Amino acid sequence: MMLGFLLARAGVDVVVLEKHTDFFRDFRGDTIHPSTMDVVAEIGLLGEFLKVPHNEAQVLAGVIGDTTIQLADFRYVPTHCKFLMLMPQWDFLNFIALHAKAFAGFHLRMNAQAEDLLYDNDRVIGVRASMPDGIDEIYADLVVAADGRSSTCRARAKMQPKQLGAPMDVLWFSISRRERDGGQTFGRIAEGHIFISINRNSYWQCGLVIPKGRFDDIQARGLAAFRTLLAQVGPFLSDRTSEIASWDDVKLLTVTVDRLEKWYRDGLLCIGDAAHAMSPIGGVGINLAVQDAVAAANILAGPLYEKTLTPKALAAVQRRRLFPTRLTQAAQVLIQNRVITGILGNPRIMTPPAIMKLFTWFPAIRRIPAYLVGVGVRPEHVHTPVRP
Repeated sequence: MMLGFLLARAGVDVVVLEKHTDFFRDFRGDTIHPSTMDVVAEIGLLGEFLKVPHNEAQVLAGVIGDTTIQLADFRYVPTHCKFLMLMPQWDFLNFIALHAKAFAGFHLRMNAQAEDLLYDNDRVIGVRASMPDGIDEIYADLVVAADGRSSTCRARAKMQPKQLGAPMDVLWFSISRRERDGGQTFGRIAEGHIFISINRNSYWQCGLVIPKGRFDDIQARGLAAFRTLLAQVGPFLSDRTSEIASWDDVKLLTVTVDRLEKWYRDGLLCIGDAAHAMSPIGGVGINLAVQDAVAAANILAGPLYEKTLTPKALAAVQRRRLFPTRLTQAAQVLIQNRVITGILGNPRIMTPPAIMKLFTWFPAIRRIPAYLVGVGVRPEHVHTPVRP
């Protein structure tokens, strides 16, 4: 959506396909990072964007046993907005779509699913998509696969990502929020589990991190045992775990960390999760995807507008974004292997390790993870022109 907006703003004719009838998905991420809000500021929409209902987190905290530790302080990041915005992703997508429609070259087609790629010899020249009224063929100078970690376009191009490994999955569900709960979004480590609660005003969007492949075991123990577990890891919700009425209320998010060796071929470019699926650690997947989109627009808007696109320009997008992707994934895998694996299934962890106490003793340290999460490696800035 962001890439479509920026290219249409630069005078390029764009068609964005969304396979669903709307953007409403609970399992899509909620975090809008300070560097993403900088992008929104650079396209002149920040003031209006901040009017969309959201929550703001200047500080992120974690709870281990009964001890709360502030881990990241965003009040000092060098950005327009010095906080992490918590907004349902469907609101973000609707906002960008609304403003993208102001450009004559922007076309959004809902309930339209790309099924296959169209070729001229070895060059990708479009997609075949299923629409409400049948199959349509859409021809284009460039097809961008932004269709996630299970990308259909990537699969049809026979592009196989390298698996980097993930020892966990996440169970995602909602429980009502009450005023006495407070408003802070936080993570909690207890009973050998990691529990996440995100404030969405009227309810908590909750995540329970589990060892990979263990959801069947949890289901086999029964729903009552699952509710008891939730009361243990999130005690402030213990009086309403019955709101999980069936397993249909719990969604399994299979965590994958992978990366394509080559993000493109002639006529096709993969970005976001289609190029590099991120771990949920830090919630940075959305930010990386937006940064990919900005970099791609900066590099490709001119060649697309002038009809001079070559694979060399697509290679330039990968070169620009590969370093921050590699570095971020390396940090995530390190945390997964050294921290997450040690926590899951280890109920003896009831107090913070000594290294985490440094965040309490030396508050300035909190600025480091705030920068890495909120700004990231090599943040992108909008350089595309505005063409009528």
